[in-house]
Order: sequence, then structure tokens, then C-alpha cells
Amino acid sequence: MSKLMIALLVGAGVGFAGASMAQMAPTAPMSKANYTQAMKDADAQYKTAKSACASLSGNAKDICAAEAKGKHNVAKAETEAAYKHTPKARESARVAHAQATYDVAIQRCDDLAGNTKDVCVKEAKAALVKGKSDAKVDRVAADTNREAATTQAEARKDASADKREAEYKVAIEKCDALAGAAKDACVSAAKSKYGKS
Repeated sequence: MSKLMIALLVGAGVGFAGASMAQMAPTAPMSKANYTQAMKDADAQYKTAKSACASLSGNAKDICAAEAKGKHNVAKAETEAAYKHTPKARESARVAHAQATYDVAIQRCDDLAGNTKDVCVKEAKAALVKGKSDAKVDRVAADTNREAATTQAEARKDASADKREAEYKVAIEKCDALAGAAKDACVSAAKSKYGKS
């Protein structure tokens, strides 16, 4: 990646990446009240940021507007991800981040000309594709891990049941060496220990 593109992406992405990226995978879902408040806050911040762009002109105004809109979209997507607490919602938040970074980078490319501009646009598009692809891979991995965990839990449960059944059969077999009341007491104890009626 060229130094120019890195500078553009860093300039565009820093505003989107901050502390909000830590919210991408919270330990517990967000409450409905917090979700509603976060959405209202995102809308209020967008209005403030958008109005700050009004005093600018030309491409500077376009860049400002793209940054404001990008931050708004990222904040809403991350709030949605924190509320829904699903791999798909987290993927959507990462895609929103990639799209916002792309939109700002494209506006910054407008200040350039000729081949430098063409390269800038291609690099911005490549970064967008990479961001979307990485988000999808992470979502698929999370879905796969969830399925694998469920499958492992089921396998452990089945294995545990099989082991208990085998241990019960061993205990009953040991009781066969006894006779009379001792055998009855042994069988009763084995049934009690292994949950048999």
C-alpha cells in the first residue's frame, strides 16, 4: 500500500476506530434502554458534526460530510451489534466501519489528479473489499465456533452418559459375585449411584 493511501486511511479511520471498536464484541448484550439512548446519542452527534461542516466549502466540506456520516453509520452499527450480540451484527458493524473509511478516502482522493488519484481510488476500493472480506471471515468463524461448541457439548454429554452406563454395568457385574441380601444391597446401591430405577 502506498504511503499516500496509508496516510489517507489512517486519517479517515482513526475517527472511526477509537474506543468504539472495543464495543464490537461485548461480554453481554446491551439493554434496550441503553440501546435506545445510544441510538439517540448517535443521531445527536451526527447533527452536530454535520452542522460543523456547513462553514466549509468545496472538497473540504465533502470530506467533513463523509466523516460525519461515516461516524454516524459506524456508531449506529456498533450499537446494533452490542444490542443484538450476534456474529452477523458484529459483521455489519465492521462492514459499516470499512464503508465509512472508504467513503472518506474517496473524498480525499478527489483532491488528487491523474494517476495518483487513480491509484488512490483503487487502493481505497481494495481496502473496502479487504475490510468486508475480513468481516465475513470472522463472522463465519464465529458461527463455526458456536456450532462446534454445541457439537462438542453434545458429544461430551453423550460420552458421559455412555461412561456412566458402562460403569453401571461393571458395578452390577460385581454384584453377581455376591448372593442373597448382600447381592440385593449391592444392586440397590449401584442403581442409586448411577440413577437407575
